Amino acid sequence: MADIKMDAGSAPILYLDGVSVTFDGFKALNGLSFYVERGEMRAIIGPNGAGKTTMMDIITGKTRPDEGEVVFAGITDLTRLDETAIANLGIGRKFQKPSVFENHTVFENLELALKADRRAMAALFFRLSGAQRDRIDEVLGIIALQQARDRIAGALSHGQKQWLEIGMLLTQEPDLLLVDEPVAGMTDAETEQTAELLREISQTSSVVVVEHDMEFIRSLNTRVTVLNEGSVLAEGSLDYLQNNQQVIDVYLGR
Repeated sequence: MADIKMDAGSAPILYLDGVSVTFDGFKALNGLSFYVERGEMRAIIGPNGAGKTTMMDIITGKTRPDEGEVVFAGITDLTRLDETAIANLGIGRKFQKPSVFENHTVFENLELALKADRRAMAALFFRLSGAQRDRIDEVLGIIALQQARDRIAGALSHGQKQWLEIGMLLTQEPDLLLVDEPVAGMTDAETEQTAELLREISQTSSVVVVEHDMEFIRSLNTRVTVLNEGSVLAEGSLDYLQNNQQVIDVYLGR
């Protein structure tokens, strides 16, 4: 652990070390340890109750562990910070259900998500700078909603709302993006486009994707971590894991 902290420039973007948390006698995480490299996209799979959501809650400060460390960029122990401070460090989280401002346009949603001083007087006189407009236009291109920029968000398809929420996180230029079941309820075409979107995002940000759809996981073409009973059961390519008897027994064979 000390070696990681000493060389922050080459340290993993995320490092969990011996993280445990218990809820009413149930050990949701049990000595969970793994790391994500800078610029890496990592998929997380596992049965219900394996600890996937709790892991994301710990990383983002929603839940505090009973023990263990969660180190961001080699220098910051996230377990000592609250949710706002963690978000401001450059960690964005996309929940399974899209949460957008449905009565605002796509462009307005992205504008509202920009990093800016939101105190009353500052907000009253807020005007988009050229750089901010350029960033919104760039994000619209990434999430493939250029043609929908003036549409009311509530009129978007389920998949488009998911992309818009991802775009809202991207306007804040996160170093690490956590994405929870992004393709649940999507059409096949939307699922394919979401894989392309996440692969593109992973060129500039580290991405952790929690998902159950194995075909989608395969399309990401990335390293996969399997959680079970609150700790890492196995890691590797999807092909490797699909031939791992332990993984078949606890998850893939069900």
